[in-house]
Amino acid sequence: MSVEIRAGDVVQVTRAASVQFISRPIIARVIRVRDDLITYHGWRWLDVYQLDAEGDAVERRTIYVQPAGLRVAPRAAPGGYRGHAVPTLRRTRGG
Repeated sequence: MSVEIRAGDVVQVTRAASVQFISRPIIARVIRVRDDLITYHGWRWLDVYQLDAEGDAVERRTIYVQPAGLRVAPRAAPGGYRGHAVPTLRRTRGG
């Protein structure tokens, strides 16, 4: 099954997506999917904002992941996400 990731998605990144997150999973908001970079089949480069427990961006990162291993929060109506699908995720300020 292919997972479509796009800008604005809120994802939980764990070891299922990449071994770099084996001990410390993160919650992140996708800024963009880097289609300009060559990758192995099934892998993607993503520019993301890492979010804290309050849903605030604390760091900008570029990560290399398997989208099939990401846990994506359901896309919400305009106004932002509600964190029911991803643990510890809360609505972010400014939508």
